Amino acid sequence: MEKVILHCDLNSFYASVECLYNPAIRDKPVAVCGRADLRHGIVLTKNQIAKQYGVITGEAIWQARKKCPQLIIVNPNYPLYLRFAQEAREVYARYTDQIEAFGIDECWLDVTGSTGLFGSGEKMAQEIRERMKKELGVTVSVGVSYNKTFAKLGSDLKKPDAVTIISRENYQQIVWPLPVGELLYVGRSTKRKLENLAITTIGKLAASSPAYLKRILGKWGEVLWTFANGFDETPVSKAGFENAIKGIGNSMTTPRDLQSLQDAKILIYALSDSVAQRLRKHHLKGRTVQIYIRDNTLFSLERQAKLANATYASGPIAEKALTIFQDNYDWQKPIRSLGVRVTDLVTADSCIQLSFFDGQARQLKLEALERSMDEIRRRFGHYAVQRGVLLTDTPLNANPVEENVIHPVSFFR
Repeated sequence: MEKVILHCDLNSFYASVECLYNPAIRDKPVAVCGRADLRHGIVLTKNQIAKQYGVITGEAIWQARKKCPQLIIVNPNYPLYLRFAQEAREVYARYTDQIEAFGIDECWLDVTGSTGLFGSGEKMAQEIRERMKKELGVTVSVGVSYNKTFAKLGSDLKKPDAVTIISRENYQQIVWPLPVGELLYVGRSTKRKLENLAITTIGKLAASSPAYLKRILGKWGEVLWTFANGFDETPVSKAGFENAIKGIGNSMTTPRDLQSLQDAKILIYALSDSVAQRLRKHHLKGRTVQIYIRDNTLFSLERQAKLANATYASGPIAEKALTIFQDNYDWQKPIRSLGVRVTDLVTADSCIQLSFFDGQARQLKLEALERSMDEIRRRFGHYAVQRGVLLTDTPLNANPVEENVIHPVSFFR
């Protein structure tokens, strides 16, 4: 039986939610942007009115204002967006349990088994589109196809509030004339390489030799050739399916350049605290600590080192991250952003080899203490209890757990 895949993309999601909650700005150009005072001042999303002025996602606020002086800037409210995203998933769940997120505002649905109950994929797509407007007050574009790649492409072709069908019969007419950059996972660098070889459309990519593409792009060349020819057979995961988590980390572009070891220490402890909190949430411990450093010329480096024991306590993670930092950074330039990540993950209840000599008793006490801190923060907020070092510079004492940008999850399983 031919698969029936939908890709649902909530239109201008953050901006649509903000306009829904503030009727006074609905008929004005609106952009949801990161906070400029924290140097996160780029456009995250914009409404259709702002789009007509040429405002694009990813550009700086000053660039957007140059195109549209009357642009209304709104700071992001991620908890509100997450609530709407969950309500959207509840709409999708009326049609299937095979729902796979691709970021906060996009989902694939495999409705193959639901056609006997609800009709064709197009009929379900139209129903979902109407339900979103009626029940949530936002619009959605839906692509309908026989695989995930073309369904995603379909939802991008017509916006807002539209349904696009890409079938085996019409994909060559619809998909192949499109610029090669429209294909999933053809980024700027890959697009440039392909265009230098006169592969400017998806059709030309499909007609190329897989072996030739592999020589140029590595294994991705074969993958993209598969996508372009409509041979993608990647399954849609069921709701509740979790990827194997390989690492947990947080990074932050600082509100000011870091000039000293004390500045770096404050941010490392703030980031390590958030990473440890997320490890505990997922019931995981890690054995390896990685740091990411980017200076004010945008040069970056990554380094890592092993812990003596797997842990989800912030103290050992921060201490190791600080040691790695001191061993690898010479302060020739100030630092613009910093990241901490923990990998080599194991479940928190994994068996460990006990020792009389390496401080494991102290580590167990630290972990119990931080679990108690989680409960205090759950009841009274993140800043109810924190390390003293974080009080020495309030702007650097961020809460990356709540302020972290939400990125799409990987297409591949």
